[in-house]
Amino acid sequence: MCSSNFVHLHNHTEYSFLDGANRIPRMVQRAVELNQPALAISDHGAMFGCMNFYWECKKQGVKPIIGMEAYIAPDSRHKREGRRDEAAYHLLLLARNEEGYRNLCRLHSIASLQGFYYVPRIDREVLREHSRGLISSTTCLGSEINQLLMKDEFDRAIAMADEYRQIFDEGCYFVELQNHGIPEQKKCNEGLVRIARDLNLPLIVTNDAHFLCKTDAPAHDALFCIGTGKLIEDQNRLRFRGEEYIKSYDEMASLFPDHPEALSNTLMVAEMCDLELGKTRNLMPTPDLPEGATPQSYLRQLAEEGLKARVPLADEAAWNRLDYELKVIETTGFDAYFLLVREFAQYTRKQDIMFGVRGSAAGSLVSYTLGITDINPVEYDLTFERFLNPERVSMPDVDMDFQDDRRDEIIRYVTERFGEDKVAQIVTFGTLGAKQAIRDVMRVMGEEPREADALCKLLPKAPGLTFELALTEPNNKMKEADQALARDSADFRARYNNDPKVREIVDMARELEGLNRHAGVHAAGVVISGEPLAEIVPLARGQNGQAITGYEMGVLEKLGLLKMDFLGLSNLTVLALALANINRNRPDNPLTVSDIPLEDEPTYAMLGRGETVGVFQLESGGMRRNIMALRPQNVRELAAMVALYRPGPLKHISRFVDNKHGRQQPEYLHPVMEPILEETYGIIVYQDQVLKLVQAMAGFSLGKADILRRAMGKKDEAIMTSMRAEFVAGCQERDITEKVAAAVWELLLPFAGYAFNKAHAVCYAMLAHQTAYLKAHYPVEYLAALLAAYRDKEDRVTVFIDECRRRKIGVLPPDIHRSFVDFTIEAQGKQKAIRFGLAAIKGVGEGLVNAIIKEREEGEFTHLYDFCLRLRPHGLNRGSLEALARAGTLDSLHDSRHTILDNLDGALVWADQKIRQRQEAQDSLFGGDEQMELDRPPHLPPGRKATREEILSMEKDVMGIYISDHPLRGYERLIGAKSQFTVARIREMDGEVKVTIAGAMSRIRSNMTKKGKMARGVLQDFTGAIEFVLFPAALERLQDSLVPDRAVVLKGFARANDRNQDGEMQLIVNDIEVLPEPESLGADEGGLTMFVKLNRATRAQLRAIHEVVREHPGDYEVLIQVAGANSAPVAILERVAATEKVIEGLRQAAPVEVEIYNDLGLAELPTGTTEPEPDLVEVG
Repeated sequence: MCSSNFVHLHNHTEYSFLDGANRIPRMVQRAVELNQPALAISDHGAMFGCMNFYWECKKQGVKPIIGMEAYIAPDSRHKREGRRDEAAYHLLLLARNEEGYRNLCRLHSIASLQGFYYVPRIDREVLREHSRGLISSTTCLGSEINQLLMKDEFDRAIAMADEYRQIFDEGCYFVELQNHGIPEQKKCNEGLVRIARDLNLPLIVTNDAHFLCKTDAPAHDALFCIGTGKLIEDQNRLRFRGEEYIKSYDEMASLFPDHPEALSNTLMVAEMCDLELGKTRNLMPTPDLPEGATPQSYLRQLAEEGLKARVPLADEAAWNRLDYELKVIETTGFDAYFLLVREFAQYTRKQDIMFGVRGSAAGSLVSYTLGITDINPVEYDLTFERFLNPERVSMPDVDMDFQDDRRDEIIRYVTERFGEDKVAQIVTFGTLGAKQAIRDVMRVMGEEPREADALCKLLPKAPGLTFELALTEPNNKMKEADQALARDSADFRARYNNDPKVREIVDMARELEGLNRHAGVHAAGVVISGEPLAEIVPLARGQNGQAITGYEMGVLEKLGLLKMDFLGLSNLTVLALALANINRNRPDNPLTVSDIPLEDEPTYAMLGRGETVGVFQLESGGMRRNIMALRPQNVRELAAMVALYRPGPLKHISRFVDNKHGRQQPEYLHPVMEPILEETYGIIVYQDQVLKLVQAMAGFSLGKADILRRAMGKKDEAIMTSMRAEFVAGCQERDITEKVAAAVWELLLPFAGYAFNKAHAVCYAMLAHQTAYLKAHYPVEYLAALLAAYRDKEDRVTVFIDECRRRKIGVLPPDIHRSFVDFTIEAQGKQKAIRFGLAAIKGVGEGLVNAIIKEREEGEFTHLYDFCLRLRPHGLNRGSLEALARAGTLDSLHDSRHTILDNLDGALVWADQKIRQRQEAQDSLFGGDEQMELDRPPHLPPGRKATREEILSMEKDVMGIYISDHPLRGYERLIGAKSQFTVARIREMDGEVKVTIAGAMSRIRSNMTKKGKMARGVLQDFTGAIEFVLFPAALERLQDSLVPDRAVVLKGFARANDRNQDGEMQLIVNDIEVLPEPESLGADEGGLTMFVKLNRATRAQLRAIHEVVREHPGDYEVLIQVAGANSAPVAILERVAATEKVIEGLRQAAPVEVEIYNDLGLAELPTGTTEPEPDLVEVG
C-alpha cells in the first residue's frame, strides 16, 4: 500500500498533562495503520516524552519528528505580571537536525528555569539565539499571530509573521492551517492564507491532535475537565470540538479542498527533518586520577590496598574473587564508575554524614575494599553476579542512603564537584491509578465523593492494581499475587457487571487509567554528566525551583548518563542523632557504628521480647510477632526475616521458624541443596540461593543462572522453555535424575519470582541490628533521637512518647529556659529525661528558636514583657507567642497560663513601644536615660491555673500530641477490658473490620452533604491517631457524645480511607460510649492487672495459661482476651506475679501478647536473659 501524502506535525501526547490523551505506542501504531510515513510530537511546553516517542517510532518503522509546542512570552520571559491567559502564546517548534534538537533542549531548559510564570516560557530574545536547526509555524489559535487576526489586526499579524520568518533558517517557517469547525479558525485561516501569499511562505495543515480516534473524544473531554476542575455538564466551560484526533489523509483533504499543497507540504517538512538520537555514548564525568594512572590501574591499586587494610587475613579465595571482580569491571568498562562512587563515599565519611548502601552493590568485594560498603560479601556469602552480570551487561547500580537531614549536602557537593550545569535531580511522573481515575471521573460527572469512596472501597488496596486485573476472574495463569487481587475484586466485578451506571464510570476511567497526571521529583535520583546537561536533555523546573531532567530515569540510563540513587533515610538520621547524644557524655572515647558488636545478647533478648518500637524494619505488629516467634540471634537471621516478611514468601515464615526451633526438620530434594539452604533452615529465601542451586545442580555459571532467575520472575516462557531443557540435561550430567530435576525446577519457579536480594536483606538487617543495639544499651539517647528525627510526624511522636513512659523515661514539656531546637536529654536526679524541643511547636520556626537560645545566654527571661522585648526584633509575632504560651513554654514566667494568654497583646504592644523609645533615644542628640524609664511593664496579677483538661487541649492544639499527661491516663485498665484494638493494630489491617476501640477525640468538625450533616474527627490512643467519621444517621444519635479530649469507646468498623492516597485506615462510627472520669471509677477498677491477649485459643492452651498463673501467685489480677471475641475479657480468680519467669511460661503455653498495668498505666515488661521456645508459633 502506498504511503499517505500527509503526516501529522502537531500532536499532543499524555505528556501534555491532563490535556493530551494520546499514549505514544498507540499513536505511532495509528500512524502505521494510516500509512503515514512520519509523525511528530509537540507537547505543551514540554519534551518529557520525546525519547520514548523517538524509540517507539523507530521500533514501528515511522520517522520520528521531535518537537514541542512552546509557550512564548508577549514581552520578556523575565516579566511576570498579568492573568494566566495573558502570560504566553503558543509556538510550534520542530527539530530539523541534531543542532535543532540541542537548541530545542536549551529552549526547554530556559523556559522552565528562567521564564516560568504559570507555564514555562521563552521569549523572542532566546528564540533568536537558539533558532538554528528548528522549524516553526504560525501554530494554533493560541498563537500571537492568530490572536491578532481574531482582533482584525492583519497588519500587525503579517509583521509578526515576517519577524518570525527572519528568526528561523531560510525555508523553515510555515503558515499552519487548522479546521475543527470553529468559526474563529475559519476567520484566521483566511488571514493566514493572505499572509502566506504576501510573504511567499509555504502552507501546512495540522489537526492539533489531542486524542487518537473520534470515539475517544468523550474520554478526552473527561480528562480535560479533570485538568481544568470543571464538570462535564457545565455549559460555560472551554470545550474541544471532538475533531482533534489522528485523522486519515482523506479526512484531512476533505477539510482543505482548496489547499492540497498544504497537505503535501507536511511531507516536505518530514523530509527536512533528519535527526538521529538515542545512541548510547559515554557521558560519564571523569574521576580524579593520580598522574600517569588510568581508571583501570588506579581501581586495581585501591582495591588491593583496601583488601589488605579491611581484611588483613584475607585468604587466597578472597584475593581470587577480588581479581575476578576487577576483570569483570574492566571488561564491562565500569572502572570510572566505581572510582566516582568511591569519591562520593569518601566525601560522606569525611563530613561525618551517616550513610549506607542498599541492594546488590553490597555483593561486590571491590565495593567493600573501596569503602563504598561496610559489609564483607565473602563473610555473608553474597553474589557478585547479582550486581554486575558479565553475561548480561548493564550499568551497575549503587543505591546510596544518607541521613535524610543531610542529603542536600551530598547533592550540593556533587554539584560543586562537577558543575551546576552538569548535575540535576530526575523527573518522575505521577499517573492516574485505577482508584484515582474512578474518583476523578466521578467528580467531573458530578457524583458525590461518598459514592466514589464506596466504589473505590470495593477495590483491594495494592500498588499496581489495574482495571484489567480487577475485572478478570482469577485463574492459574496468573501470578499468585495477581490471583489474590483478582479474588479480592469479586465485589467490584459484580457491581461492574450488574450496575449500568458503574459500568459507564469504570469504562470511562479505564480509558484514562495509566495516563500521566503530573511531573514530580524522584525521591532519590540524581544525574551527573560530563557535558552540560541542557545540551543533552531538556531540563525542567522542580517544585522548589531546582533543575530536574525532562527525561525519566530509564531514558537517562539508555542515553549513557550516570544516574545515582541518593536516598534520604530517616533511620540513618536516627542513628546519627543517637550517636551524637551518646557521645556528648564520652568525648574522649566516642562510639561509632563500627564499634557496635555483631553478637550482643541483650540486643537479641530485647528483640525476642518484641520490644521493636523504633527499630528499623521490625516495628510493625506482624513483624514484631514474627520476631518474637523467631527469637533471632544474629544478623543472618534478621536478614532472613526481612526477606521473608513480604507478600509471597510470608507463608513460609512459620516453617522457617519451626525448622529453626527443631519442631520440624528441613526437607531437601537432593543432598546438594543442603549446604546452600542450611543458613535459612531449608527454605529458599534469597535470589542468591536460586543462582547457586542452579549452578550446583545443573552447572550453570552464576551469570547464566541470573538470566534464568530473571526469566522465571517475569514468567518469560520462551527463555524458560529453552533453559528448562538445559537445566534438566545439566542435572543429569551430575547424576541427578530427571524426576528430581523436574521437582527442583517446579520448586524454583515461585521462589525465583519473590525470593529477595540477599545483599539488600543483609544491608537492612545490619541497620536493624545497629538501631536495636542502641535502643537496648542507650534507650534514653536513642528515643530522644527518634523523637527529634520524627518531630513533624504526630503519630510517630505519640508512639515514641508512649514507649518512653513504658520504659519509665521522663518526657518533659518544652520550656524557653531549658529547651533547644530538638529533643534533648536532661538529668533528673540520678535518672535521665527527654525535654521537648521548641521547634516541635506549630507556628514556631527554627530561626525564632535559635534567637531564644541566643538571648537566654545573655540572661534568663524575667517576665512575659522582658521576653517579648528581647525577641520582638527576631520575628516574634502574635501567632508564635501564643503557640509558645499554649505549649507551656512560658509557664516559668508566671504561675497562671491563663494570665499569660490574656496579656499577650498588651506585652507585644509594650515591647513595640519600648523598642521605638530606644530608637528615638538613639536618634536624638539629647536623648537620655530618663526616656528609658518610661512605660515600665505592668505587674501581672495572679490568675486561675489551667486545669488538666485545658492543658492537654492546648498541648494537642499546638503540638498535635499530649505531653504533660494523656486524657486516657487512669483509664488503662478499663480500656484494656473494653477495647479490642489499638490504633497501631488497625493501621496494619486490610479490608473492612468490625472494631471496638478506646481513645480520646479531637479535631472534631462537621460539614453538610446532600444526605445531611456528617462529622469527622481524630481518635488518639497510646499508640497513635486515626480519623473517624460519623455519617448523618449516626451523628444525629451521637451528637452529644462528641466531646473533645474526653475518653471514649468507639464502636463501628475500620476500612481503608480511599480519599487518602496512602489508603490509610479510618473508623466508621456507629456508637460512642463516653467513659466516666477516672476519679469516679470504683476501687476495684484500679490496681495491678496483667492482660493476656491471644489471636486464637484452644482449651488446652487456656488450661496451660491457668496452670502458669496458679504456680506463680502474686498481686496482679489476670484478664484473658481472645481477639475478635464478642465477650469481655475473662478474669482468672487467682492473682499472679509479674516476673520474667511468668511471662516466659505464658508464652510457652500459647502465642500470647502480655500487657502489664500498674497505678501509672502501661508498664514495662520484666526483662531477663533467656526464654524457652514456645510450643506454638503465631505467624502475623
